[in-house]
Amino acid sequence: MAGRRDGRLARARAGGSCQERGSGTVLMVAVVAVLFLLTIAGVAVASAVLAMHRARAAADLAALSGAVALAQGQPSSSACGAARVVAARNGAVLRNCRAGADGSVLVRTSTHVTLAIPGQPRAAVASARAGPTPPDPMQ
Repeated sequence: MAGRRDGRLARARAGGSCQERGSGTVLMVAVVAVLFLLTIAGVAVASAVLAMHRARAAADLAALSGAVALAQGQPSSSACGAARVVAARNGAVLRNCRAGADGSVLVRTSTHVTLAIPGQPRAAVASARAGPTPPDPMQ
């Protein structure tokens, strides 16, 4: 009996008690859970940023291909068709395409966000314009 009392006395002097046994394990589980959630959130943000970059690149290239088609004398339907093909090759969907009378093309593309946070958009959308520079109204 004296041995048990001495052990408790030694733990009490060291700053711990019998009731705190396993509290370090619970604390470590909580820390690991928080780190896991932060990692998932970071991956979701990275996925959204990557989707946005893909949507912007696809919009830029689609608008350029449409403007080149217009510059070569093709009708606006062919220019938007070329923009649709280029957007698809870049992993995006062409949502809107408008060919202007000045030879410019305005497009809107979207790409799928692979890992989205619940409640956030599942698509990244970007717009681009390509064509001749509009005249400067100040001149």
